[in-house]
Amino acid sequence: MRTLFPGKPVTGLARCIRTSNVPASTRLRFSSTLQAQAQVKTDPSPSLPPLSILPAHVLLRSLLVSTISSKRFLLIPALSFMSFLSKPNRIWLFDVDRNPILHGILKKTFYNQFCAGENAAECRSTIREMKDMGFRGVILTYAAETVFDHSTQAQHGQGVAALKSEDGNVSINAPVSQCPSIEAWRKGTVETIDMSDAEDYLAVKLTGAGIKATEAFAAGDLPPQQMMDALDEICTKAKDRKVRILVDAESQHFQKGIARVAVELMRKYNRDGYATIYSTYQAYLKSTPATLANHLTVASEDGFTLGLKLVRGAYMATDERSLIHDTKEDTDNAYNMIAQGALRKNIGEFGDKGSREFPSVNLFLASHNKESVVAAQKLYKHRVTSGLPTVPVRFAQLHGMSDEVSFTLLQMNDGDGTPEVYKCSTWGDMGECLAYLLRRAIENRDAVLRTDNEYRALKAEVFRRAKLTFSLSPSS
Repeated sequence: MRTLFPGKPVTGLARCIRTSNVPASTRLRFSSTLQAQAQVKTDPSPSLPPLSILPAHVLLRSLLVSTISSKRFLLIPALSFMSFLSKPNRIWLFDVDRNPILHGILKKTFYNQFCAGENAAECRSTIREMKDMGFRGVILTYAAETVFDHSTQAQHGQGVAALKSEDGNVSINAPVSQCPSIEAWRKGTVETIDMSDAEDYLAVKLTGAGIKATEAFAAGDLPPQQMMDALDEICTKAKDRKVRILVDAESQHFQKGIARVAVELMRKYNRDGYATIYSTYQAYLKSTPATLANHLTVASEDGFTLGLKLVRGAYMATDERSLIHDTKEDTDNAYNMIAQGALRKNIGEFGDKGSREFPSVNLFLASHNKESVVAAQKLYKHRVTSGLPTVPVRFAQLHGMSDEVSFTLLQMNDGDGTPEVYKCSTWGDMGECLAYLLRRAIENRDAVLRTDNEYRALKAEVFRRAKLTFSLSPSS
């Protein structure tokens, strides 16, 4: 039997093209990304569905995870179990790093769906697979952060943020000059850069450096000098390797200090006409337009490029609800207003509709909302072809989520190299990644409609491949 479930992904963005004298139902020709781009304007044949690019093992795993995520009677127990596993000091039976059976089950399902790997070799393999599917690059982050739960007024460290020693010799309360949590975070972050290629991105969670850093962030201050020195080392190394850095937004309890660090780094490293450092702006916060206006002012006055990474937000389960827009529609409107405003170079008082010149901005749109990103790419392309002012823009979705959105963007490439699409993935030990995996599961719970649409699209793609496989089978 001939199969359309290949063991490895087709290199580049595979497209199905009809040959001139052979029926399309019996013969397929796949072209590379560049060949597809060159032919798209002259070949009227429809392309394959976006999810046709997924390798078979990824497609089937995605369908399994999406089935759980889209069915509340499956998702709620899964969330409860993952929340239970994420608590520290579990007995051997429920310790994901010590129980090999539990580790194996999670590794083959949720972990491999959303995370890059537990070591450098696994990460490089995942990165290679993503680039083979046509993505411009990856955004890689080390799984270490501290989450503040507004409802309980408690913070929970994950990964090196929860560093401790069984014999008590290493403590997060060590002197600032030699804080082991900061040093462990530095090493993990530098190792992440070493796994990245030119034009890839490093996403950093500053709270991963532990309590000395989070205490400063909560007060709106810069972290200890040890961490500032580590950030200088990280930024210099990244810039030398042509790797960009995205400073992630985190719990609002810490965000004022995190934003202050991001601006300081942009001021220092974004002076070559492009952004090496990006700050992340959460559209679901009511305060984001004012924050962005303030940062545009600083960028304009100090003469650096503002790296503007725009997300909707991922901490609704733990942040203070009053800080967040009342409805999803309000969040969607806020996201689209900022994204399209930046692409038009008109935000508030900045631009030709305001009183001040629009500063240098590089835009990075991270979103699973298909309407938002497709509209943004169309607007960008229209302004470029019309000779209107705009800003450079790239797109990203999370590893294991919204693949249909990612591949739809890739199929919008008409030969000019845009849009440039990335996948964002986390790496680290299973225990270190549990908080990240739990947040992804919660995000799926809160996006029921999108998750159901993903499930339907994945199921349709599996049926399409199965139907085509049997239709191509030799008759008996």
